[in-house]
Amino acid sequence: MAATRVIAGAGSATSCLLLKTPFSFKQRLSRNALRFNYEKVLPSKRLFACNALYRPEVQVKEDGQPETLDYRVFFVDNSGKKVSPWHDIPLYAADGLLNFIVEIPKESSAKMEVATDEPYTPIKQDTKKGKLRYYPYNINWNYGLLPQTWEDPSLANSDVEGALGDNDPVDVVEIGERQRKIGEVLKVKPLAALAMIDEGELDWKIVTISVDDPKASLVNGIDDVEKHFPGTLTAIRDWFRDYKIPDGKPANKFGLGNKAANEEYARKVIKETHESWSKLVLRKIPGVELSLA
Repeated sequence: MAATRVIAGAGSATSCLLLKTPFSFKQRLSRNALRFNYEKVLPSKRLFACNALYRPEVQVKEDGQPETLDYRVFFVDNSGKKVSPWHDIPLYAADGLLNFIVEIPKESSAKMEVATDEPYTPIKQDTKKGKLRYYPYNINWNYGLLPQTWEDPSLANSDVEGALGDNDPVDVVEIGERQRKIGEVLKVKPLAALAMIDEGELDWKIVTISVDDPKASLVNGIDDVEKHFPGTLTAIRDWFRDYKIPDGKPANKFGLGNKAANEEYARKVIKETHESWSKLVLRKIPGVELSLA
């Protein structure tokens, strides 16, 4: 069965780095408005096109059965045209907020991710040696990506032991109380950043909270996280440090003194990776085996 959810945008204007011109949109549904029906999506291909235009209503459609190799979650606009959650949903929302795309709902273990090498970059379950991947235990927060970001594997970060980017969009940990749905688009505040080093690659984890969470008005930075979500930053770091150990792999490491950086530093990381993404889609940087459609 294929569930369709309509996600409404918030705010009044944003800008497109590719077009170099501002554009506006009107909010036509409330932020939490969802509509469910069922529809199958047939795979298709298109030539390179990445306009990075905001679609006020983005429908999330499933193709195939969950927990199978063929399962995909596609994003389509009002006309039914496929769009990329990585390239076509804007990073920035109104009032300094960010758009966050949920890949893995909290308290679940299937390792879902945007397929960066497939046309329209749908969400799928990751595989290893032809088998579906699962975390050894549930992740305790909503997890996903920031659209229009990219960790450049040719760029060495002098702040983090010269580590190179992991060739993926920037990861997000959303600490709110609600379990979200795969493909849901949330408006979030960036609160902190953790510099995870996974097998020598830099894999940022941006800690956020959705603006519709009951505690969102109380939490605007790293100090507020410690006050209203005590122990959460340490728990996030330890979870990502240790999750590969049950599979016989070493613990992941963290830069920046093994501590979370504040919200200002998080925004710096986001800005830099957004600039790297814009260079990628303008083909100023080679992106090996990445889909730019």
